[in-house]
Amino acid sequence: MQWLVYVLLTVATWGLYGVFLHSGQLAMGDPVLGRYKAFLFVGVAYFIIAVLAPLLLLKVNHSDFNFPSKGVWISLFAGALGAIGAFGILLAFGAKGTPTVVMAIVFAGAPIVNAVAATLMHPPKGGLAAVPWQFYVGIVLAAAGGCIVSYYKPAPAPKTTAKVAAAAPSNPSGPR
Repeated sequence: MQWLVYVLLTVATWGLYGVFLHSGQLAMGDPVLGRYKAFLFVGVAYFIIAVLAPLLLLKVNHSDFNFPSKGVWISLFAGALGAIGAFGILLAFGAKGTPTVVMAIVFAGAPIVNAVAATLMHPPKGGLAAVPWQFYVGIVLAAAGGCIVSYYKPAPAPKTTAKVAAAAPSNPSGPR
């Protein structure tokens, strides 16, 4: 069951990814280019975690550093898909998508794409006719879940209290 711990780690980190990416974009203080600035630092984080850490692990575990070209190209393609997807999320935020809606659609839609692609790439014994009906129901439920979360997302609190407090005159000595 160790794999489940890793899956839950990914659920937690990817579940937080969108909201922190959006917050980082806003914190850049640049409404036009802030998303690109945020994405640059996503790349820096990927370099540290996805390049330096595996190099260290390969070295510590005495790897022969033999990389078959097929594995290299498929892995590069997978990395490009991940980076393009992350960039798409930032573009969605820049086009006024909110983390709640954008990520609900991503996390409902991605498993559907994954399930269909994996089934087509690695068909079950007996071909596609052997796919159980529950698989298709799961796809419909995943799509419905993404739609329901997006449609019924909670509205953010109004920002008027911060503006009112900032506009109010300050009286450091208190009421008289």
